[in-house]
Amino acid sequence: MNALLALTAPLLLALGLVLALRRDVDGYRALTEGARKGLRVMLDIFPALLVLFPALALLRASPLLSLFERWLSPLLQRLGIPPETGLLLLLRPFSGSAALAAAAELIARCGPDSLTGRTAAVMLGSSETTFYVAAVYLSAAGVKDSRWAIPAALCADLACFLSAAWVCRLLWG
Repeated sequence: MNALLALTAPLLLALGLVLALRRDVDGYRALTEGARKGLRVMLDIFPALLVLFPALALLRASPLLSLFERWLSPLLQRLGIPPETGLLLLLRPFSGSAALAAAAELIARCGPDSLTGRTAAVMLGSSETTFYVAAVYLSAAGVKDSRWAIPAALCADLACFLSAAWVCRLLWG
C-alpha cells in the first residue's frame, strides 16, 4: 500500500503528460504555466493570510474568548445548544485547528458519547472556517468588496450550529 502511495504523484504526472501528447499539447509548457498561475494565486492570498494568522493568535492568547463564552452561555441554553460548546462556536469561523483543539478538549472532558461531545463533533464537521475560506477565495478571485458574502457565510455557520444541536438532541438527547 505504501508503495502505491509513493507512486501516486509520478503516475499522475505521467498520466498528464500522456494526455497532453494525445491532445498534441506541449506538456512541459502546460505544467510550467500551471505552476506560474499557482504562484500568482499564492501571492494574491498571502497578504490576507499574513493578517489573519497573527490576529487569530492574539485572539486565542487574550481572555476575550472565555469572556464571550460566559456571556453567551444563557443564550446558548435557551437555544438548546450545550453551553460548553460556546468556545467551539466562537473559534470555528476563524480557525479549524483551534476549533478542533476546543472540540477535542470538550470530548475528552465530557466524553465522546455525551450529548456535548457528540454535538461538538457534529458542529465541527458541519461548519466551515469562514474567515479563512473567505480570505483565500475572495483574494484569489480578486474580490475587493465582499459585501454580503461574510454575513451570509456567518448565517450559514449559525444554521449549522443550531441544526447540529437540534439533530443531536433529537437523536441522543
